[in-house]
Amino acid sequence: MTEQAAYPLPAFYFRVKFATTGDSADTAFQEVSGIGGQIDTEEITEGGENRFVHRLPKAVKYSNLVLKRGIADINSELVKWCLKVFAHGLDSGIAPMTIMVDLLDSNGQPARSWSFVNAWPVSWQVEAFSASKNEVAIEKLEFSYQYMSRES
Repeated sequence: MTEQAAYPLPAFYFRVKFATTGDSADTAFQEVSGIGGQIDTEEITEGGENRFVHRLPKAVKYSNLVLKRGIADINSELVKWCLKVFAHGLDSGIAPMTIMVDLLDSNGQPARSWSFVNAWPVSWQVEAFSASKNEVAIEKLEFSYQYMSRES
C-alpha cells in the first residue's frame, strides 16, 4: 500500500470508464453515487418462542449506480447507447456493459476501484432549467447492474 493510500482519500478525484467506449472525454462526470449493496432478509417466527424473530439472509441487492454530468453532445458513444436503450426499449434487446469507477490518488493512479458488471441504463433525466440560477445544465444517468466488485 502506498503512503498516500494510508490516509483517507478525497472524494473529488475520480474516474469513470465504460468497457466499450473509447472516448475518454465522454466519461467526465461531476458526481458518482449509489455504490453499495445490502442483504435482504426473511423473518421467521419460531413456534413457541415469542421473544425474538429469526432473520435469515436471502440475496444481495445492489443500489443503482447514479452518474451526473453536464449534458453531453448527441454524438457521444454513451449518449448513443442510452438513446438506443430508451428509444427501442426491449424491441432490440439491451447490450449491457461493464462500468468501472476509480477513486484516484494524488498521482492520478487508482487507489480504490469498483466494477459494475452487466450494467444498463434504467433512468435518464435532465435536471430542471432555471433562469434564476447560474449553473451548468446537468443530466443524471442511472444504471442497474448484475453485481458489483471492489478491485482494490
